[in-house]
Amino acid sequence: MATETTATLRGVRLSAQKGRLVADLVRGKPIAHALDILAFCPKKGADVIRKVVLSAIANAEHNDGADIDELKVRTIHVEKGTVLRRFTARAKGRGNRILKPTCHIYVTVGN
Repeated sequence: MATETTATLRGVRLSAQKGRLVADLVRGKPIAHALDILAFCPKKGADVIRKVVLSAIANAEHNDGADIDELKVRTIHVEKGTVLRRFTARAKGRGNRILKPTCHIYVTVGN
């Protein structure tokens, strides 16, 4: 039975580029191995992606009755979200733009 279950997290305060660095580490790995990698990765994106993977596992178990031990991370991709634009005061009446990027994380787990 080849079922696939997804989990989505939108609007994460993390740049898509930094999120993709972590997503590339776990793509295609078995769930147990992927969770170990994410638990010990020192990047901020690892904690966020770990929560999304755990959510996808819970969705697979609850909605599809999947066996957790046989699951793999089928697909994981990080897309660019909206950019929060802020301004800060600078010398001589000028202002500088501060860009606070967000991203959307999509995880699919399956057999």
